[in-house]
Parts: sequence; C-alpha cells; structure tokens
Amino acid sequence: MANTFPTKRTLLFAAILAAMASGGIGSQTASADWGSLVHQMHVGYHRNVAWPDPFNEVDAVQTVMPFEAMKRNGWRMHNTIGHELFRGGDGALLAAGQNRVRWIATQAPEGRREIYVLRGVTQEETQSRIKAVQEAVDGYVLAGQPQPQVLVTTIEPATSPGVVATKINRERLEQMAAPKLPTTSAAGTTGVTQ
Repeated sequence: MANTFPTKRTLLFAAILAAMASGGIGSQTASADWGSLVHQMHVGYHRNVAWPDPFNEVDAVQTVMPFEAMKRNGWRMHNTIGHELFRGGDGALLAAGQNRVRWIATQAPEGRREIYVLRGVTQEETQSRIKAVQEAVDGYVLAGQPQPQVLVTTIEPATSPGVVATKINRERLEQMAAPKLPTTSAAGTTGVTQ
C-alpha cells in the first residue's frame, strides 16, 4: 500500500508501449494522423498566445454594426418625403416639400443624399410624386454633381402635429428652473447676490 507509485508508472508505460505497438500495424495512417495532430497543437498554441488580437477587429466590427444600421435607418426616416409634403390628388410638392428636397440634395452629407418618397394611395399618385421630386432635384443639383437617388418607401416617418410639439416645448420651458447666481464664490468670498 505504501509503494503504489511504481505500479501507476508501470501501467502508464504499458499503455504507451501498447499504443506504439498498435501504431506499427497501420503506420501510414498513424503517421499522417500524428502529423495532423502536431500541426493542430501548433496552431492552437499560437492562437492561444496571440489571443485576443486576432479577434479584436471582428469584435469591433460586430459592436459597430447595430449602430451603423441605426444611423442608416435614421437618415432614411429623415430623408423621407411624407404624405403631408405633397398636395393631395396630383402628388405635387408643397413649399415645405420643396425645402426638404433642396436640403437633402444640397446640404445633407454626400453619402446620405438619398430621397425616399412615401408611396401614394394609387400607383399613379406614387409616380407623380416621384416625378415631382425628380424635377425638384434637377433644379437644385449643379452640373457635375452626383444626383441623389429617388426611391419609394412604405415606411412612414414618425411625426406629430405642430400643436402637440408646441405644447410639449412650452411645458418644458415653464418647468425650467429660473437661473440663479451663487451667494458665494468658489474662493469663499461673498458673491454678487445676497
């Protein structure tokens, strides 16, 4: 009982000898598998030593991707010409629609100059909306500049009536605390107000 170490060593040595003897039977496949095993161990070692460097760039791209999608969707909503910017029936642009198209065609970042036209009730109305926007773009874009694409969308931008927006803004201004000067300065001397 006191001398169990040599027994374990003997069993381990016997297992290694048995593995080597059985490897001699199919030496062609065993050597190929052995080389593959050594190669995989070598690759695994170097991956572990280099960690996390090989994965930083992939992680950074995956972290940024949702934000890029949000930016794209935000610009799409911003550049959508909705129902309220067209005259009912014939699809002509109203003055506010003309201003929005002009801003997109001339002021938006060049990579974001896509104009989305909200689909009309009928196909004819949609086509007249596209034609009105395209004519407006032709008048605003200078020669030699790339023309913004005019695309059709069914995603309506979130809007609210001006009355509601004005009410919210006024309530915010009414609840804002009045400005007040401090009674003492940072140095501890008495301030302007007492």
